[in-house]
Amino acid sequence: MEPVHRTAPAGVLPPTALIDRHGRTAKDLRLSVTDRCNLRCTYCMPAQGLDWLASPKLLSVEEIVRLARIGVEQLGIERIRLTGGEPLLRRDLEDIITGIAALRTRATGAKPDIGVTTNGLGLDKRAAALRGAGLDRVNVSVDSLDRATYARITRRDRLHDVLAGARAAQEAGLSPIKVNAVALPENLGEQAPALLTECLRRGWQLRFIEHMPLGPDRAWRADDVVSAAEILRILRGAGFALSAVGRPDRRPATLWRVAAGQKHPGGSVGIIASVSAPFCADCDRSRITADGRLMTCLFSSTETDLRTPLRAGATDEEIAAIWARATWNKPRAHGTDNPTARDTGFARPGRTMSAIGG
Repeated sequence: MEPVHRTAPAGVLPPTALIDRHGRTAKDLRLSVTDRCNLRCTYCMPAQGLDWLASPKLLSVEEIVRLARIGVEQLGIERIRLTGGEPLLRRDLEDIITGIAALRTRATGAKPDIGVTTNGLGLDKRAAALRGAGLDRVNVSVDSLDRATYARITRRDRLHDVLAGARAAQEAGLSPIKVNAVALPENLGEQAPALLTECLRRGWQLRFIEHMPLGPDRAWRADDVVSAAEILRILRGAGFALSAVGRPDRRPATLWRVAAGQKHPGGSVGIIASVSAPFCADCDRSRITADGRLMTCLFSSTETDLRTPLRAGATDEEIAAIWARATWNKPRAHGTDNPTARDTGFARPGRTMSAIGG
């Protein structure tokens, strides 16, 4: 069922910005290019995978770039992160990035900041070409440096290939390399310090992510969420000297500065605490799925169809108006800090993470 859009009061919703009723302005676009993935992470999808979208339902290169252009040139988007599924499964990913890199933001006249979130498989073979197309940075998912643990989580024995991809990205100048790790309770006391030590040694920026209720049915339990406070306790208990930095530029991760130690240089570590400490109050993100559905929140249970008007001949201005109206109705918060309570308004989205785009 399509969401009902209310018309914003005159003067409140400029046609050139993505502003909601709570005073937030979206300048960051998470743009999914596929729902397919070559891993089967336990927190993301069942072992047999999911029913992938048929190719005709996926946005084409031209449609993706057009939506990016509308966002950048008409609605003030400044940062674009390409997500999946696994975006490297798009053989035309370089073409998508080339098209987006040709755009110019209103704020600076420069191209938008372009990132990709990837599991790293195949990145070693494509990092240089992606950089040449205009990609600025990558986030690589690595939940553990222990081969057996990694294989158990992802259901694939591919840790060596993932690390090769991250190293190739660093050599290609895709900087900074950010490593995403979902904080799972199993052996985190050993896994987290080892992962942070290695990332500091390699000059990578580690981001722990609280386990969110976006995986397969009944695969998420509140008791399994390792909170930001527990992650910090584990790291400090392992000897890391941490000092709070905060959330620069409203990025999802809260950062801590890590003092240099005997086994590693100094650096930083971040925690994305979407469950225990949601940052909805200053969220500046907008999301479009691989089949062209706009989601104003990662946890949204409503979607706005952009693909149908896009293919029916709507003008850029008409697409921008649909996008802006949906943004105006963005809820104040998602309620994942208490997803079992009735008074938070939390409702699980109809899609899993791989079908939404992180």
